[in-house]
Amino acid sequence: MSEDTYKTITELSEAIYTEKRSKFIAIALPVRTIDEIKAHLETYQKKYYDARHVCYAYMLGADRKDFRANDNGEPSGTAGKPILGQINSNELTNILVIVVRYFGGIKLGTSGLIVAYKAAAAEALASANVIEKTIDETVTFWFEYPFMNDVMRIVKEEGPEILNQGYDTDCSMTLNIRSSLMPRLKARLAKVDTLRFDENDV
Repeated sequence: MSEDTYKTITELSEAIYTEKRSKFIAIALPVRTIDEIKAHLETYQKKYYDARHVCYAYMLGADRKDFRANDNGEPSGTAGKPILGQINSNELTNILVIVVRYFGGIKLGTSGLIVAYKAAAAEALASANVIEKTIDETVTFWFEYPFMNDVMRIVKEEGPEILNQGYDTDCSMTLNIRSSLMPRLKARLAKVDTLRFDENDV
């Protein structure tokens, strides 16, 4: 995997794992924000209100630095951490994995719990549709109308996505392109007469 890509899942994926009559329901969900995570947790805590534990772990951001693991009443480190471990070993981000446990009457012990939560999370991720996405950047700039052909030629050759364009006194354009390709795009645009970049993009 190159430096400007990351792996995530495209849609919800579920798995059920049983160990000594305890049932573990694992749900993997694609997420992008903490608010989305909170909403999903609320939904599943209501749905499985009668379960002993609703444990989870999440990872956010292309740099994979925003994460959390929650044991939800299980002994410390026996649930959230093994779930997060599976997210890490699959190198995923923008993902929430919830594992719901229904107690079956037989205690599993700390090592048994770790194995069970890890296995349940692994099964949900194994059936998930994993995709690789590029880390993109946007750039906004202005230029005078006579230079439209020059700009459009660069856009056509470099292949960025046009997010926005306007034709007031000056022409404006916002482009989106893979991070590793942005320096070359900017360098070529900078050579166009009258073109100026948004100060935030410089």
